Amino acid sequence: MRSVLTYTVFALVVALTIGITLWAARRNTSAREHYVAGGQLTGWQNGFAIVGDFVSTGAILGTVGMFALKGVSAFFYVAGPFVALVILLALFAEPLRNLGRFTMADVVASRFGGRAVRTAMAVNALLVTVFYMIAQLVAAGVLISYLLGVNYGVAVAVVGVLMTIYISLGGMVATSWIQIVKAALLIVCVGVLVVLVLARFDFDVLELMRAASAASPVDLFVVPGGATSGLDLLSVALGVGLGTAALPHVLVRFLTVPSGVEARRSMNWALVLAGFAFIATPFIGYGAVALLGRDAITAADKAGNLTTLQVAEAVGGPLLFAIIAAVAFATILAVVAGLVITGSGALAHDLYGVILRKSRASDREQVWAGRVASLVISVVAIVISLAAHNTNVAVLGAIAVVVAASANVPVLLCLLFWRRFTSAGMLWGIGLGLGSAVLLVILGPQVQGPGAPFPLAFPTLVSIPLGFLGCVLGSLVGGRRGEDDDSQFRRMQLQAAIGRPATRP
Repeated sequence: MRSVLTYTVFALVVALTIGITLWAARRNTSAREHYVAGGQLTGWQNGFAIVGDFVSTGAILGTVGMFALKGVSAFFYVAGPFVALVILLALFAEPLRNLGRFTMADVVASRFGGRAVRTAMAVNALLVTVFYMIAQLVAAGVLISYLLGVNYGVAVAVVGVLMTIYISLGGMVATSWIQIVKAALLIVCVGVLVVLVLARFDFDVLELMRAASAASPVDLFVVPGGATSGLDLLSVALGVGLGTAALPHVLVRFLTVPSGVEARRSMNWALVLAGFAFIATPFIGYGAVALLGRDAITAADKAGNLTTLQVAEAVGGPLLFAIIAAVAFATILAVVAGLVITGSGALAHDLYGVILRKSRASDREQVWAGRVASLVISVVAIVISLAAHNTNVAVLGAIAVVVAASANVPVLLCLLFWRRFTSAGMLWGIGLGLGSAVLLVILGPQVQGPGAPFPLAFPTLVSIPLGFLGCVLGSLVGGRRGEDDDSQFRRMQLQAAIGRPATRP
């Protein structure tokens, strides 16, 4: 019964996403439509799409499992996205909308010209996107093979083919609407789960907490002590918060709205919707351990990644299990599609259209370049994901998030707010932030295990300052500044504030 329902609901979700793609394909006729949905999404639409990017499978599956097995330590993973949303609203939303065109490299080009600057930003975006995409594809293969009983390779190939169809035909229009539908389904499902879990305890939250505490051999309401544990949790919060705020596929969302006002509105919607989703996770996690017990959770998956599905079946039967599983699948499809469109923008628009073709490509050529780039990125990601079946997904995700926090955050803050920042400082900042992030993750416990040379799983406490150090040193010693640099900075600030046309291509 469960298998039939699961297959049926999965098929309905796939049919819905393909229907959206076919509808969007009729509108995907220009480079602007393909890369940024024509810049015509409203605030509520983009707000839902941002939630679709933020609330990934890790949030609805992994974080719930962490609450069930580790307790309040999981709040550090929940607090991060809240911090990210506030940072995006306060610092980046309106300036990025007013400065950008198709990609984050366009934002940088509003102040600095030159091929090296655009190439560095594009390559950085590609690396972060590919690492994050591979993590999502590996997770998709494991999840779908478990839920549907299909081979891991088949599962990865199916997701890869679907995401290629979405981007090649529908571009950012299809990606955005798939994100919107997925976010709406997710909010509804999370709300239903919370209500059903609380109903088992007569809607008494304190009784739920007491039952969870009694059912767990681990104290779910105490944060682990010790200097290393404290620093690690702080580093996790910084990495998840700043890294999520600086992921390229999240930042490019602000280029899909028509004005800075709509960018702010979209963030207001995202704060409310994502806030509800993340606040709900402890109720589901504690409800799972109270209703199922720790042994049942770890028997299905040692890391607790299937906890949400288990509690859905316990409180809602096979139908709710099938629906939650399908929503998790839709989450993977939506996030991966967003990653592909962002990566294709860096490859096709920045490296091909601007660097190689020197901005002489026609609009039609840019659309086709984006489609070809999407196909190339998808094929590369699928091949690597098939080879990375037994790779720790957390490591791949950590590299993407830590690199985004360590390279993108320092560069963007200095770009927008530091007058003496130079193109050399940008190159140094990206290089030192990216290099230190990857090196320290490799030397850390996620790769080396206990006794690793570097003790923190998320090295953001070290790599973010190094990214800022690179920006400062490069700006101070990388070359003299002139009057043109000051005037360009003032023009960029004016454009960031009121949306004047960029003075650089």
